[in-house]
Amino acid sequence: MNPKRRNRLLVVLFLVAGSGVTLALVLVALNDNLNLFYPPDQVVGGEAPANTPIRAGGMVLDGSVQRADDGLGVAFVLTDYKGSEFTVAYSGILPDLFREGQGILVQGKLDAEGVFQAREVLAKHDENYMPPELMDIAAGADP
Repeated sequence: MNPKRRNRLLVVLFLVAGSGVTLALVLVALNDNLNLFYPPDQVVGGEAPANTPIRAGGMVLDGSVQRADDGLGVAFVLTDYKGSEFTVAYSGILPDLFREGQGILVQGKLDAEGVFQAREVLAKHDENYMPPELMDIAAGADP
């Protein structure tokens, strides 16, 4: 084989291999940072993966907030007011706007018992804003 041709072939192979490695690294990074949203009906229906970081949202069910006596632990129920409800456990300081009947998003993992172990709780910031994922759920709420 001609040395010039061999060099071209090596350059092309190096570029193809480098592109493949770069693409693989990008896909791995994107997969690790993928954080899908699930409404209550999908969480209850088993569509949400267990032990995988996800976001879930809904309305805090009236009368469902239970605070721990000895710490920052709190448990509450998220609902879509259509019959789908699941329990959320969180340990930490809740947002100032957190209250019953409030639309919220939680980030965390669903455990094997079906309890959502939240690592972060997000509440809407004023009376006119609602996360787009929760608009359909809030529309079904009866004031």
